Amino acid sequence: MAGLPTTAGSLAIADTAKPAVADAPCLAGLRAAERRHEAWFAGKTNLHELAYGITGINGAFGTPVNPSYPGRVPGGSSSGSAAAVASGEADIAYGTDTGGSVRIPAACCGIAGLKTTWGRISLDGVRPLAPTLDTVGPMARDVAGLAAGMALLEPGFTVAPPEETPRIVGRLAIDADPAITRAVDDALRAAGFRVEPVAVERLDAIIAASLTLLEAEAWETNRELVRLASGRIGDDVLRRLRGGAAITAQAIGAARVEAARWKTALDDLWGRVGLIAVPTMLGFPPLLEDAAGMFRIRGLTSPVNVAGVPALALPVPARGSDSAHGPIPASIQLIGPAGSEDRLLAAGAILEQAVRA
Repeated sequence: MAGLPTTAGSLAIADTAKPAVADAPCLAGLRAAERRHEAWFAGKTNLHELAYGITGINGAFGTPVNPSYPGRVPGGSSSGSAAAVASGEADIAYGTDTGGSVRIPAACCGIAGLKTTWGRISLDGVRPLAPTLDTVGPMARDVAGLAAGMALLEPGFTVAPPEETPRIVGRLAIDADPAITRAVDDALRAAGFRVEPVAVERLDAIIAASLTLLEAEAWETNRELVRLASGRIGDDVLRRLRGGAAITAQAIGAARVEAARWKTALDDLWGRVGLIAVPTMLGFPPLLEDAAGMFRIRGLTSPVNVAGVPALALPVPARGSDSAHGPIPASIQLIGPAGSEDRLLAAGAILEQAVRA
């Protein structure tokens, strides 16, 4: 953003960061809305350092408080964006999503988030993590807010009309907390979708391959930063970056083969269903002191980035998940074909209305 530095939540970058001389192109819609007095810029937010983590914990600049469930992780990497929306400080926030970084904090903070189709929103002027996976998308308290956020990112965007809304949803079975599985199934049933069980072979291998590709690209993007300023990078992020340095060309090649199989499997599924439904996370957001457990409940987010398709994370009621701060919702992830954001949000609006009834 013109006039403001971009630090990516990292001391290694903040040490030399200077105010930007121009806006990133993805801000053009916001600027136009400001000129029409239809939107107001509230501020920039914190995040997991270098946009490379799913807890949202940042030892250098402080961890954003999860306003919905204090004491629990806000989720990352777009932790500050989710916290700003959940607290009411902003109606809409932007986040980046490379392996789940919009959807995971949305799930942790009980709000909605949209991971966009790869390449749909310009990444010029956005600090990269893994360029073939990076996306920019909106976060909001509900589907209407996401639609408004998309209209800022892509002026002219509208939600699909009822007759174009997908009604056949493929339910992909994945091993999640039983309360979350029940919440997802209850929400689909309440919305009146026709639910078809679907299966994908080698799902664990697909998830592993997606992480291999993300970690290898993250290292290539940040290797010079590590060389120059490793002492100014948090231990958790530095450890992951150095792990990416150890990934061999053979492993990357095998991961690309697995990713191609996954894309083929998705293409086959789109011939049978309009959307795919899975939990956004396999468990509920852990307490800050148990944050290491996030990696066991990350779910099916990074494979969506490898496929380049859009996905919507939306809170749905869950029974048996009460905390000291009230019931924590589950989060359903609806995945659609490339370019289907308008239909995803239309289906999300139906589901949202059903679970609120």
